[in-house]
Amino acid sequence: MADVIQLLPDSVANQIAAGEVVQRPASVVKELLENAVDAGATQIKLIIRDAGKILIQVIDNGCGMSETDARMSFERHATSKIRESKDLFSINTMGFRGEALASIAAVAQVEMRTRRALDELGVRIVVEDSTVKIQEACQTAAGTSISVKNLFYNVPARRNFLKADPVEMRHVLDEFQRVALAYPELFFSLHHNDQEIFHLPAGNLRQRIVKILGEATNKKLVPVHEETDILKISGFVAKPDYYKKSRGEQFFFVNKRFIKSNYLQHAVVSAYEEMLPSDTYPLFVLFLEINPSRIDINVHPTKQEIKFDDEKLVYNYLKVTVRHALGSHNITPTLDFEQEPAFQARPVKLSDLNKDRPASVDNYNRQKPAPPDAGRQQDNLRNWQRLYEGLQLVEKSSAGNDAADDADALTLEAILGQKPVYEVQPGIEVASMDDESGSFSKGLKMPYQIHGQYVVSHIKSGFLLIDQQTASERILYERYLEALGNEPVATQKALFPTTLELPPADAALLRQMLDEVNRLGFEITEFGGNAFAVHGTPANLSGVQSEQVLIEQVLAQYKANLDLDLGTFDNLARSMARSAAIRRGQVLSVTAMEDLIDQLFACAVPYAGPSGRKCFITFELDELQKRFNP
Repeated sequence: MADVIQLLPDSVANQIAAGEVVQRPASVVKELLENAVDAGATQIKLIIRDAGKILIQVIDNGCGMSETDARMSFERHATSKIRESKDLFSINTMGFRGEALASIAAVAQVEMRTRRALDELGVRIVVEDSTVKIQEACQTAAGTSISVKNLFYNVPARRNFLKADPVEMRHVLDEFQRVALAYPELFFSLHHNDQEIFHLPAGNLRQRIVKILGEATNKKLVPVHEETDILKISGFVAKPDYYKKSRGEQFFFVNKRFIKSNYLQHAVVSAYEEMLPSDTYPLFVLFLEINPSRIDINVHPTKQEIKFDDEKLVYNYLKVTVRHALGSHNITPTLDFEQEPAFQARPVKLSDLNKDRPASVDNYNRQKPAPPDAGRQQDNLRNWQRLYEGLQLVEKSSAGNDAADDADALTLEAILGQKPVYEVQPGIEVASMDDESGSFSKGLKMPYQIHGQYVVSHIKSGFLLIDQQTASERILYERYLEALGNEPVATQKALFPTTLELPPADAALLRQMLDEVNRLGFEITEFGGNAFAVHGTPANLSGVQSEQVLIEQVLAQYKANLDLDLGTFDNLARSMARSAAIRRGQVLSVTAMEDLIDQLFACAVPYAGPSGRKCFITFELDELQKRFNP
C-alpha cells in the first residue's frame, strides 16, 4: 500500500494558518496597525474601502525595511521581535509570531512599498496567493505603505461568510480605536470611502478618550493611578451617572496591549458597589503595566487573551484602586454622622398621621359606632401599616371619589388622611378581552398595574399578566417596520432645531442610515463634522428624556444587534422600538393600559416581543384554585 501522508504545499498551509489570524477585515487592520506601531511610526493613516472588503491600506512613517527584510517579511515565522524561546517571556512589542503578513498574503492581493530613511530608493513588492509577483525598486516616502486588496478573493467560501458592510465596519472601528487609545502620543487618522472618520492628533490620554468617545465624556472622567512593586494601574473611569446599557466603552490594556477579561471587568464593576443600576456598565480605560515574565500572551493568535501569574492579586489591586479613585473624588456615597437634627428621621406615630386628616373623616367616624372588636382591628391596622410602609402615596385623580366615600369599612384614606395609590371602584364597566372570542366585552373589571411593570387584564377564564415594556416593544416594532417599508411615521416638528454632537464612530453610522432613520419620524440633517441638526422627532413618543438620549439609545441598540445580521430595516426597527418603548417602573393610567392592550392584540404577533420575550402570560381560574388547595 502506497504512503498516504505528505507535506502540504506552502500555499495551502498558509491558507490554513490564515484562518486563525485573518478572520475578517478587522483582523488585517489590527495586524497592520500593530506593525506600524512596532516600526516606531509617529504618524499612522488607515484607509478603508467598502468596510475593508475591497481595500485596507496602512501608511506609516516608521523605520521602513531593506529589500531583503521586505521580502522576508512575507515568509511564515519570519520576525524581528524574538530570537529564542526565552524571549517569549520578555515581549514588549505588539507582534512577535511572524505570521501576520504571510497569512494576509495567502488570502488577499498585497502590495508593499517601503524605504528606510538612509536609502535613496525603496522597494515595491506585490504578492498574490503567497507568491511574489513583483519585486522592484521604487520611489516612495520613508516608512511603509501596505495595501491589502480583495480580501478572500481566492477563498470564496470565506468571503461569503463576511457580514454586511456596517457590521464589518464596526469591527474595523473597534480595532482602530483600541490601538489609538493605547498610543495617544501618536497621530492616527481613518478614512472610509474617501471620508475622514477620525483625525486624532498626538496628545495625552484624556484628550484621546474625548476625541474618540465624544466631548460629553470629558466631565465624566475620574483619573486612576496606583503603583506598586508588582503592578502599575493608570487611566480613567467614569462617574457612576455616566453608564451605558452595553459594554462597548470598556478598555483594558496590559503593557499597552488590548485584552478581554470578564474577570477583571467584574473587579471594576464591583468597585462601584451599589452606585450603578442593574444591567448597566461603566466606562473605563485602564492600563496595567506588569513585568512580562508574570504574564503569558502566547495563548491565542489574536493575542487578546492573556494569563496572569497571580490573577487574584491583580483582581484585588484593580478593585481597590478604582474604589479609591472614586472615593478620593467624592463619588462614592458617605454617611454623615453630623446631620442636623431637623433633617433626622423619626418614627411616625398614628396620632401624627391622624392629626391633619380632613374633618369629614372625623365626622364619619363619630357617626359610625365602633365595632365590638375595635382593639383587634387596631392591631390589624398596625400590621397593614407595616406592610405598606415605604410605599409612596400618589394622589389619584378626582374621578371615582364619590364611589369611594360609600365604602363601609375602614380604608387607608380614612386612617392616613391621604388617598392610596390603588383603590377599588365598584360598579365601573370597562372593555376587557373575552378569551374565547378574542374580542372585548363589557361588564368585567378594569385593568390595573402592579409594581409599575405588569398590567393585569381580566378574561373570562382568569386573567392576563402583561409585561408592559415587552408589549410596547412589540407594538412599536411592527409600527416602525411598516413605516420603513411603506408609510413613514408622523413627525413632531420642533419649534427650534437642536444640535446633536456625536462621537466620530456614531456619527459615521448615523450618516450611513440617515434616510432610514428619518422614515421613522425623525427629521435630521447633517450639520458639518460630527454634528447633526434635529428638526423633529417621532410623534407620540413617551418616556424619552431628550432627542439626544433617544438617538444615542437607538444607535447603541443598533450596534448591539449588528452581529445578529438582521438587515438594516429589521435592526433599526428593533432598536427604535427598544429605545422608545414604555419602561418598567413607568406608571400608566387606566386609559393608557387599555390602549396598550388594544394595540398589542391588534399586532400580527402579539405573543412575544422582538427579542423573543413573552408579552403576556395567561392564568386560568382552575389553575389558581388548585394552587390554594392544601
